[in-house]
Amino acid sequence: MNTIALIAHDKKKNEMLEFVGHHKDLLENFHLVATKTTGTLIRDTFGLDIETMMSGPLGGDQQIGALVATEQVQFVIFLRDPLTSQPHEPDINALLRLCDVHNIPLATNRKSAHILLSYLAEKGRESDAEA
Repeated sequence: MNTIALIAHDKKKNEMLEFVGHHKDLLENFHLVATKTTGTLIRDTFGLDIETMMSGPLGGDQQIGALVATEQVQFVIFLRDPLTSQPHEPDINALLRLCDVHNIPLATNRKSAHILLSYLAEKGRESDAEA
């Protein structure tokens, strides 16, 4: 089962919840991992089974980066707030770099995240048609 990592900066948490709500039926077909606060909000709001890491500033971005580096995560959706300075910016940049190095699709805004999930939905329909 493919794993999708979900991360959202504080000012993007509501946007992530709207996004997950829109794609809930598709997302429940994947193993989901998230940083602590984001994952807890998703679980409490939608009842999705989601594995939580530490919060981003406490090392959660690095934990997800380790999953990317060991090819345990196939897709990352990271709704970042580019207008607010983050105290753990080096960790964020390291995660983005790891996605590039390991050729892991990374969506950093809602539009690109929708496109990524549309691709996954289409790929799933193609697999169903072949079976």
